[in-house]
Amino acid sequence: MSQTENIPNIDHWQERVDMAAAFRWTERLNMHEGVANHFSLAVNDAGTQFLMNPNQKHFARIRASDLLLLDADDPKTMERPDAPDPTAWGLHGGVHRHCPHARCVMHVHSIHATVLASLADSNLPPIDQNCATFFNRYVIDDGYGGLAFEDEGARCAGLLTDPKVKVMIMGNHGVLVIGDSVADTFNRLYYFERAAETYVRALQTGQPLRVLPDKIAEKTAQELENYPDQAERHLDELKAILDEGGSNYAT
Repeated sequence: MSQTENIPNIDHWQERVDMAAAFRWTERLNMHEGVANHFSLAVNDAGTQFLMNPNQKHFARIRASDLLLLDADDPKTMERPDAPDPTAWGLHGGVHRHCPHARCVMHVHSIHATVLASLADSNLPPIDQNCATFFNRYVIDDGYGGLAFEDEGARCAGLLTDPKVKVMIMGNHGVLVIGDSVADTFNRLYYFERAAETYVRALQTGQPLRVLPDKIAEKTAQELENYPDQAERHLDELKAILDEGGSNYAT
């Protein structure tokens, strides 16, 4: 029996397992930031109650049972003995408070996404299939205002009100990705980093870019959005690899 079938008496267990797997794999891909960066997942209909990683615990060590259950509308959250990182509370609390369609939120400073966010022009042109995935589906935040405490979190949340926008390229900062589930969001995060890497490496050649026409880029994005079960199978395979390796993520 796999670890994911050994369900203890903790609320939202399967969601916790999925989250823990996403943390572990993000670390394996070196898309983490030590004990910084955070993922969150809404667990009530209103989207205000959410799971999130504990304060300054390395992604490589996060287990399903470690995740905090928080309420974006609870003003006493930061008084808890297990209070979350204040910037995580500001950013993720703000998004879950103001954007109920953002069921899952993943924020990282992964290398290539952050390079893109550091360019004067942070647009991602559709130069390949991965880049086309995000055509007309991201927003660029040009108003970086320092660490993401509550005011900064609320400002960022205001850029995600269009449900079509699934990625925020955070200028001078990193990337924030939203989705309907852990699988959906992690899959999008993974492919955004791959797309950013392709674009950055293409720029490094100094050669002219082969940019897809808008019509083909949009067609490709729609086809990928409707591709059946790809995100779910991706996460299932990652959990299977973790299980086969004896990982304790699902504990």
